[in-house]
Amino acid sequence: MKKTDIYILSGFLGSGKTTLLKEILIKEKELGRKVAVLMNEMGSISIDSNEVNEDIPLKELLGGCVCCTIQDKLEAQIQSLLLEEQPDVIYLETTGAAHPVETMDGILSPYFVDKLHLRGIITVINGEQWLVRSQLSPAIHQLILEQARHASLIIVNKESLLSETEKAKITFELQSISPYAFTILTNYSKFPFQKLLEMDSQVQSKVEKQPMQKLQLSSYVYKFTRTIASDKFEDFLRALPETIYRIKGYVQFHHSPYPVLFQYSYGMPLFMNEEMKMPLNMVFIGENMNWGEVEDKLNQL
Repeated sequence: MKKTDIYILSGFLGSGKTTLLKEILIKEKELGRKVAVLMNEMGSISIDSNEVNEDIPLKELLGGCVCCTIQDKLEAQIQSLLLEEQPDVIYLETTGAAHPVETMDGILSPYFVDKLHLRGIITVINGEQWLVRSQLSPAIHQLILEQARHASLIIVNKESLLSETEKAKITFELQSISPYAFTILTNYSKFPFQKLLEMDSQVQSKVEKQPMQKLQLSSYVYKFTRTIASDKFEDFLRALPETIYRIKGYVQFHHSPYPVLFQYSYGMPLFMNEEMKMPLNMVFIGENMNWGEVEDKLNQL
């Protein structure tokens, strides 16, 4: 079954995400792929959606952030696009306040394991703002760093307003924060489109042997083939490293006729009973993880 590619467009307010989206849509039209767009706005009215041509399927997510308050709506809109439009690729433009880990969590639903291929995070940065980020509130400063740290492709705008010294400083800092991302300094979000096509996030359903230091933020899908003991699963959770940030999916215990929906966020587990059969898929998101070790432990449950 062919999967639909999905890209996350990340970046703080005023960085140029919508300009980037317009640039991408022009390139996609030349390529001939069927594109759909998900646009998230914190307010109740979308302003930027007017920038998307009417012939491109568009779903709006208003009144909250997909990384937290309206994550359930994100899943519903993705499902709607997949059923109604069957696109080759989806671009999700997040709000400026969206955290990349939580946004990935919303996309990597157990429902979409066999339907979506997360290609990665594209982060847009306002070059002038980056230089004065320490003057922002601690929460915003940290958010901007996180948006850069988890990116596969970083686009730094307003290059023409930067001195050569400032360009070198920004490049050095971003390479230190996200050494495996491709970083480009540009104006109006212009960038080599081939770099986007070459992106491939580390979403693994089969464990690949690669150096741990290259993993960074990645995800892994495990498919249970049988019921398991609840006490052994709880032991497994207690032994997890702190660098596993999210787990979401379905697991069925020996004593239960139906699976339970399990969610795990920064060490806090939550179980919710289901009343129907569900696919026993479980999605993990973590940083610098050796997913082979996790798989071995799951196989032993």
